[in-house]
Amino acid sequence: MHSPSAVARQLAGGLLSFPVTHFREDGSFDEPAYRDNIGRLSQFGAAGLFAAGGTGEFFSLTPAEVESVVAAAVGEVPDGVPVIAPAGYGTAMAVEMARAAERAGAHGLLLLPPYLTEADQRGLAAHVRAVCAATDLGVILYSRANAVFEETTVAELADDCPNLVGFKDGVGNVEKMTRLYARLGDRLTYIGGLPTAETFALPLLELGVTTYSSAMFNFVPEFALRFYHAVRDRDRAAVYRYLDEFVLPYCDIRNRRAGYAVSIVKAGMRVVGRSAGPVRPPLTDLDEAETARLADLVGRLPEQEGR
Repeated sequence: MHSPSAVARQLAGGLLSFPVTHFREDGSFDEPAYRDNIGRLSQFGAAGLFAAGGTGEFFSLTPAEVESVVAAAVGEVPDGVPVIAPAGYGTAMAVEMARAAERAGAHGLLLLPPYLTEADQRGLAAHVRAVCAATDLGVILYSRANAVFEETTVAELADDCPNLVGFKDGVGNVEKMTRLYARLGDRLTYIGGLPTAETFALPLLELGVTTYSSAMFNFVPEFALRFYHAVRDRDRAAVYRYLDEFVLPYCDIRNRRAGYAVSIVKAGMRVVGRSAGPVRPPLTDLDEAETARLADLVGRLPEQEGR
């Protein structure tokens, strides 16, 4: 059930949950609150859960904390829901994190870009091969920032690494995605990974991107699922109505400061009475006026009326 190919197929067929990581006011990991939230979100039927990802502040966690977060998620998800763990930083650390993910019981890996330095395609390919060779888990590339993969590189890696099962796009280059899907077709599962991925979900669906990482699923799961099903049904009228009424005004708040793509999700949790604590530095929380704008926006959703 949790072979790399089976996990990839399952992820391709539904909305993906990227939960926040709960912190106490002193910044420590609040495992009981995190587990409670995973249990709550599980009732909405996401196709997979990505623990300690970008929305989960991977970049602010120690490797030991990442393993603890992943283990907590594995312990709370229903049977049959795969938990995808993160790996990143330099190659040696990414290999160690891949092995830690196996220890924690994860069912797959999201390989984030290397830390700080730039690399050419040969170096990026060597990085991916090392991680794939270190684990039996299925590996999903996250193409963004200083690790943007060319389709020729991905094709070579797909030939060389049987457990490379997915490609998450964090760039939004239509030509690159067209070339990649034309070359590899259904060899990989394609995941939308741009900030507030709902904005790009409909056009990218035509390029083989059948699912995406939904950060707003954390605090408005009913709306997130309603939006996802409208995308998969190719209901353009509904998608653009939801964009106009909620997603784009949400993005206007998100765009006010760098790092708010994560901060706004934790603010959303507070707005619906499910606080996940503060973000860790170097991120900053929304101010009171921004939180009030978000609360007003959330309050207009049909799912929130009468609550």
